Amino acid sequence: MAIKRILVSGRVQAVGFRDWVVRTAKAEGITGWVRNRNDGSVEMIASGEDDAVTRFADACREGPALARVDHVEVLEAAGEKPGKGFTKRFTA
Repeated sequence: MAIKRILVSGRVQAVGFRDWVVRTAKAEGITGWVRNRNDGSVEMIASGEDDAVTRFADACREGPALARVDHVEVLEAAGEKPGKGFTKRFTA
């Protein structure tokens, strides 16, 4: 089981990125959350089987059609409690 914090920068707000993340996470069986950040990036916590989280993080390097992903940072997120399902959170 893996829990990762994923930070994505580029043109990732106002392009449907968070909705795409929710759909992609659910398809991989991943729990957690996604939110916009005030600096224009998107942050998420992803919890699931190691291979599923790796595939999910790799998919975030592409994103939806309207997005332009410039950088993805994948960090360990020990101590995070992702909860059930995968949800959108308010901007932080």
